[in-house]
Amino acid sequence: MADLSIQQRDDLKDTDFAYVDKQGERHLPIHDEEHVRNAAARFSQTHFESTEARHKAAKHVLAAAKKLKVDIAEDDAVSKAAKSGA
Repeated sequence: MADLSIQQRDDLKDTDFAYVDKQGERHLPIHDEEHVRNAAARFSQTHFESTEARHKAAKHVLAAAKKLKVDIAEDDAVSKAAKSGA
């Protein structure tokens, strides 16, 4: 995966991340195909503050995947979280 430099990461908008926690920390960049794939792969390793936050993040990953034409399997953790809200 292409690493983001600190400057590149800082230049991204909050909407380029699947999840922004209450402290403003941004998690799971989803601004390009490679990072969407990585966000899906690391989704279940990410700590979320609530079930609702996890559900919303999953929806953001799936929306980015659809926009960038990245296939996410129905049985993937992201897909399951988006559907169940859990």
